[in-house]
Order: sequence, then C-alpha cells, then structure tokens
Amino acid sequence: MIRGVHTMFYSSQPEALRAFIRDKLRFPYTDVGDGWLIFDLPEADMGCHPADDQEGKSSGTHYVSFYCDDIEKTVAELTGRGVEFTDEIRDVGYGLATHFRMPGDFQVQLYQP
Repeated sequence: MIRGVHTMFYSSQPEALRAFIRDKLRFPYTDVGDGWLIFDLPEADMGCHPADDQEGKSSGTHYVSFYCDDIEKTVAELTGRGVEFTDEIRDVGYGLATHFRMPGDFQVQLYQP
C-alpha cells in the first residue's frame, strides 16, 4: 500500500537548493552519498484542483507549497535565516499566504490554513 509521497525539484542549482533546504528551512535529511540529500518532510497532504487556463493552472501542472501554524512567526524566522520573500502576507481565502525564493529559480508558497 502507498505510504507516502516523494516530491522533487529539478534545479539548475541543485547543490545550492539542497543547502537552502538543509540550512534555511532546516528539514532533516539523509545523505545518500556524495552530498545527495533526501529530506524528510514533517507532514504532507495532497489536493487535486480543477484546471483553469484562464484563472488558475493548466492541466498537468503541479505545485508545491509549505504550510505552518503561525505565518508571521515563520516568516520572521526564515527572514532571519536569509530567506527572501517576494510578497506580503495576505488572505487568499483558504488561509494566509506569501511566497519565497529558493535557488534554481523557484518561487514557493508558504501558507497558514
């Protein structure tokens, strides 16, 4: 039976991205050899949203976001570690959200349900 999900970021800067996740986000990890880090995620969920080319995402798109219990505190902690946020915290209907940059030209969401 399925017992989890493995997610991947394909990056032009994989070493920098691994260091960012290890040092800035502080996810626990296993080094499977030669600095190739596999991160253990504390919790996960998965949603299936309808495709909408006009107002949403097109079919076949996938999206990664991180969630937390206290977005203001989490943003302050991550900012203190050098994480660059690209917008202000705002109410997006399903919670409070903002976005931050990760090496390799990624922008991901952080939200508080």
